[in-house]
Amino acid sequence: MNAEGFRYAGSELDVFAAATQWKAYWSGRIRRWVRGDVLEVGAGLGVNTRLVRNPNVRSWLCLEPDPELADAACRAVVDLPECAVKVGTIRNVSSARFDSILYIDVLEHIEADGEELAFAAQLLRAGGHLVVLAPAHRFLFSEFDAAIGHFRRYDRATLRAVSPPGCLQEAMYYLDSAGVMASAANAALLRQGCPTPSQIRFWDKCLVPVSRVLDPIFGYRLGKTICGVWTRPA
Repeated sequence: MNAEGFRYAGSELDVFAAATQWKAYWSGRIRRWVRGDVLEVGAGLGVNTRLVRNPNVRSWLCLEPDPELADAACRAVVDLPECAVKVGTIRNVSSARFDSILYIDVLEHIEADGEELAFAAQLLRAGGHLVVLAPAHRFLFSEFDAAIGHFRRYDRATLRAVSPPGCLQEAMYYLDSAGVMASAANAALLRQGCPTPSQIRFWDKCLVPVSRVLDPIFGYRLGKTICGVWTRPA
């Protein structure tokens, strides 16, 4: 991805920012892998930064190729002294090293996803973690995915296929089993370019709490979101 002249095609970031229960759910699941010097690739509006940061974080770099979104991220983290925002892609920070690198709903927007993760792995310090959160299952690919520039949705096999060289897979699991039904309905019936605010509120308030109960029962083997974590060996 070339950051020069880049503008994000989607319009859903503000709508999904209101999904507070969902954000609390997934951020609680990945926070243990976030520490030291952190790079957040594709930080968007900067909403997720506040969710995942924790006392184990020393510094946080929000990397965002869209200048307008980067400006919004600057405003979102202006009161966090450990946070900085940079316009660009991971190639623009090739001389830096990090303890955690995060791709939160970002990798599906990058056509050369395997190449991206391979490059990211080179920026990890020994013992560092690379965390990917992404939409799951090709059969759920919808008009919404296409409208916001998704190249794909992942399952365990396709996410493992782009595992970064030299890193060990530490975890891979699905989240939001109840949300699969809503996503399947949109893909098959509604075919909307973007969910409405009322649909997001229903999913967040009604389905996400159900997923919190069902996901561990299913062993985190079902869900509309997938999470992969890799560690660079010490």
